[in-house]
Amino acid sequence: MSISTKTGDKGKTSLWTGERVRKDDARVEAYGTADELNSAIAEAKHLVKTNKVKDIIIEIQNDLFQVAGALASTGEYAYPIKNEDVERITQYVYDFEKEVKLDGFVIPGSTMQSAKLDVCRTIARRAERRILTLADNETVPEPVKQYVNRLSDLIYMLARFEEKNEGKLEMKKWE
Repeated sequence: MSISTKTGDKGKTSLWTGERVRKDDARVEAYGTADELNSAIAEAKHLVKTNKVKDIIIEIQNDLFQVAGALASTGEYAYPIKNEDVERITQYVYDFEKEVKLDGFVIPGSTMQSAKLDVCRTIARRAERRILTLADNETVPEPVKQYVNRLSDLIYMLARFEEKNEGKLEMKKWE
């Protein structure tokens, strides 16, 4: 079977649960942005220099399939994001905060890999906005909303960790 089914030629696509919706539907916007984030963070994975960050990015990529799947479903999704997933990435944030002391505003992108991670962080924030738009009219599981909210924090800390490891963490200096 080809991936080119021609079923979307008239501007509709199928959700995971089989329903047909417009390609500009809020649900499609939400899971499409999660997919965009997964692609962007895949590029970051090839730029980061620490195995610790690379391993976490691989976890995030796997999680984003679950996020997108839940967003592409109007009912129960077989592989949901769970509270434990939210707790896991929240703990990563706390762990990185212990290693990277932040005492002001960071000037983003002091290294190639942190610049890419900062782009990923902004895509994560956009994904969260798209998810909240969807949640205004349809049910979105709470762990999905919490996960994506926390994910931008984690990606921010991954970028700062990469900068710290190269001695390039740069803070805004106020005149």
